[in-house]
Amino acid sequence: MNYSVHGTLSGSVQAPVSKSDLHRLIIAAALCPGDTTVIAPYTLNDDIRATASIMEMAGASIVFEKTHITVRGILQPKQDFCADCQESGSTLRFLVPVLAALNARCRFVGEGRLPQRPITPLREQLEKHDVSFSAENLPFSISGQLRSGVYTFPGNVSSQYITGLLLALPLLPGDSRIVLTSPLESQGYVDMTLSVLQRFGIVIDCPSPLEFSIRGGQSYRSPGRVTAEGDWSNGAFWLAAGALSGPVTVSGLQLSSLQGDKAVCSILEKMGANVRYQGDSIAVEPGKLQAVTIDGSQIPDIVPILAVVAAFAEGSSHIVNAGRLRIKESDRLTAVAQCLSAIGAQIQEGSDFLTITGKTVLQGGSVDSFGDHRIAMSMAIASLGCENPVRIADPLCVKKSYPGFYEEFSRLGGAVDVI
Repeated sequence: MNYSVHGTLSGSVQAPVSKSDLHRLIIAAALCPGDTTVIAPYTLNDDIRATASIMEMAGASIVFEKTHITVRGILQPKQDFCADCQESGSTLRFLVPVLAALNARCRFVGEGRLPQRPITPLREQLEKHDVSFSAENLPFSISGQLRSGVYTFPGNVSSQYITGLLLALPLLPGDSRIVLTSPLESQGYVDMTLSVLQRFGIVIDCPSPLEFSIRGGQSYRSPGRVTAEGDWSNGAFWLAAGALSGPVTVSGLQLSSLQGDKAVCSILEKMGANVRYQGDSIAVEPGKLQAVTIDGSQIPDIVPILAVVAAFAEGSSHIVNAGRLRIKESDRLTAVAQCLSAIGAQIQEGSDFLTITGKTVLQGGSVDSFGDHRIAMSMAIASLGCENPVRIADPLCVKKSYPGFYEEFSRLGGAVDVI
C-alpha cells in the first residue's frame, strides 16, 4: 500500500503522549508493589505495546483505559517466557538489564531492523556481571542474576543502555557505578530517566557528568498517580508543518521538559520561522527561512524533520555529528538523502553529516519510507512544500510511534489518498 499526501496544513493539534516518558513510567510502575495510575490520554503505539506486554509476562498487570493506565507491580517475577520487542530498540535495551536484575530467564526476539541494531556494548558489560547470552545478537536468551559493580561505556553509545542500567541496578543488593569515558550523547533521555526514578523514590547520585553512583538495595515506591508528558519528538512534525505551511498550534508540550527534542523550537526560530509561546501551546507560522548548522548529537530523532525544513531554507544547511542516525530503524542519513533527492531537493550525504541546499519549492514524487516511522512522517510534511503530491511506500510504519498521524494530517487540511 502507498499513500499520496499533499496540501496545506493549519489549525491546532494536541501533542501525543511522549513514547520515551511512557516507556519509563510503565517500567518503573511495574517494579513497584501495589498500583500506580499513569495519566496518559494516548494512542497505543506498537513500541509501548511491546514494553507493556513484556512487563506483563514478567508478572505485572497493565490495564489501558481511555485516559490512563493502571499498573499493578510485579510481586514474584515469572520465568521462561518470550520477550517480543517487536521493532522497539528502547524496549530491548531497557528490559534486558531490568529482567536480568529480576533473574528472569527469558528469550528476546524482535522484528524488522531490530536484530541488526547494535547491543554489543551492553551485552559485554552484562556478561562481565554474570549474565549469560545464548547469542551475540537477536534472537537470544538470557540467564543468570545480574551482579552489581562498575559498568563502563564510551559516551557515544546509545543512551538507552544507560537508562536500562539505571532502571535495573538499584534493585541489586550491592552498590554500582556507571562510568563514561567521554561525554554522553542524547543526554536529555538520561535526564528523563533520572527524573522518573526520582518520582518513584530511587536515588541516583551524579558525582560528575561522567559518572552515576547507584546505591543497591533500593525499592521502587509508587507515587500513586503520575502524568506522562507530551511528546516533543512527534510534536516536532507539526511544528515543522507550521514553518512550511501554517499556522499550526501544538498544545500539551512542556517548555520545562527534559526532552532534548524541545530544541526544535529554538532551531525553527533560528531558521526564521515565527514561533509564539502561550502556556503549554506553541504556534508556528512561516517566515523567511534561512540555512543553519544543526548539531545532531543530542537530537537524533528530529534530524529527519529538520532536514525537511532545511530543504526549503535559503542557503546551505549543515547537519553534523549525526553518525548514530545510521543505526536507527533505518539508516536515516541515507534514507533522508534518498527521499529528499527523490522529490527534488539538493542534498549531500557524508559519513556523519548532511548538507542541504534549500529551494523555495520542490517537485514531489515517490519515496520509500524504509519502514521507518520518522522517515514516513517527515516525507508527509515535506509534501507541504511540493508542487505535486508525495507518494509514500509503506506509510503505515508510523504505527510504531504515532498511529493517528495521517488522521491528524487530514484533520489539519491535508489530503491523504490510498493508491
